[in-house]
Amino acid sequence: MTAWGLRLVREWDADLRGGDPLDFPGYSRTLKEAEAESVTTGLAELDGCEVALIQTRFDRFGGTMGAVAGEKVVRAFGRAAAGSLPVVAVTATGGARLQEGMIALVQMARTVAARARHAAAGQLMVAVYDSPTTGGVYASWASLADIRAATAGATIGFGGPRVVEQVTGQWPLLTSHTAEAAYDAGLVDRVLPPGTETDWLRVVLGRREQPLTLGPRRPEAGGYPGAGDISGGWATVQAARSTTRPSGLEWAAALTTSWTDLHGPAPVIRAGLARIGGRQAIVVAMDRHAYMDGNARPGPDDYRLAQRAIRLASQLRLPLLTLVDTPGADPGPRAEAGGIAGEIARTLCLMTEFPGVSVSVCVGEGGSGGAIALGHADRVFLLSGSVFSVIGPEAAAVILERDAGHAPQLADALGLTGTSLLRLGLVDDLLPDAGAQAPMVIRTAVLDAFDTARPGDRATRVDSATQPWL
Repeated sequence: MTAWGLRLVREWDADLRGGDPLDFPGYSRTLKEAEAESVTTGLAELDGCEVALIQTRFDRFGGTMGAVAGEKVVRAFGRAAAGSLPVVAVTATGGARLQEGMIALVQMARTVAARARHAAAGQLMVAVYDSPTTGGVYASWASLADIRAATAGATIGFGGPRVVEQVTGQWPLLTSHTAEAAYDAGLVDRVLPPGTETDWLRVVLGRREQPLTLGPRRPEAGGYPGAGDISGGWATVQAARSTTRPSGLEWAAALTTSWTDLHGPAPVIRAGLARIGGRQAIVVAMDRHAYMDGNARPGPDDYRLAQRAIRLASQLRLPLLTLVDTPGADPGPRAEAGGIAGEIARTLCLMTEFPGVSVSVCVGEGGSGGAIALGHADRVFLLSGSVFSVIGPEAAAVILERDAGHAPQLADALGLTGTSLLRLGLVDDLLPDAGAQAPMVIRTAVLDAFDTARPGDRATRVDSATQPWL
């Protein structure tokens, strides 16, 4: 048996059979006539990578989860945790086994607990949602995958379309309950056209590399003229904001050799499971060119994606790289209603508590709290021509002088250039922002920081920078 290119090496619990707890009409006979349960689990491999496979089959009991299916899932997660194996789940399911009533329903809690133990053991879970994936399976262990994909056109949702019609009185819209709708909402990381599932799994499992590709009309990392003879705070700010200067996403593409997207519903912060110089890491990149105007500001959904990425790095014991470039977080009404301040705080809290090594590179503009949320790391680098400031000069001028026209004069006073920040002990080094060798120099600095920084250096640096002024 195979699932998306996986070869089943050894099936687990194939002989496990269940009973009829409710004496449900006709169910005992159905169980006796069934060749196999709805869930197949076992040790599988893909290109030499061993994984624990959990596959729900819609052609068996509608892929539903009863006591036996739940037990097999629980045992599979347990074996994967004990054997330090990633789990690959391939689902096609109608949810909980109705004929088993509450016995089926409580399997949601049992399987979630098993997945939590697997995650606590530092292991990855990958899911491919086939059609349909609904109900109690989707609302329990299947949605707890770290990286999630869905087959193109698949029906995906908490309630299947017939249930939705019964409960709401209307069939779900074509823009709902599909793989594509789930992707737009940031609920899955990739929609897989037929025939691409195996290649996607190979990249996720590290069996092949897939570079991060950028759209057209993007600046080239290292191709920007660079800081050159630029001097003074205001001139440096203007250069850092240039629409031709590469942003975090360009540098993410230049520094990594492989990228598996962690997809969110907003485009200003991007995150991925990546490889840098042969090392696996989690990368979070701000993209001020997300709307092609050079002024994109992250909102609540962007920071929630960053939080997901930081948690994944923590779970998998991977180093974290953040690439900072933003004029500041979105202060508008929609962002405010979405809790932008709280999401910045929660992101900063996760950066503070991150148990591994974190590295941040400001590649353009580090604007206020929206930037420090991802800039509080064990090693902090600035590219030449970058700035990092308590607030943008224009906003500072409005606050202090009630006139944005004073921004050029305040830019120097704010001490936002790399030279000033290095003097204050707030950054560890300045790196080149231009030239063919710039990506290699930056990559080398990041990899060296992964090896030499210690978790907690972030707190030591900011405490030491603060102490002289007390």
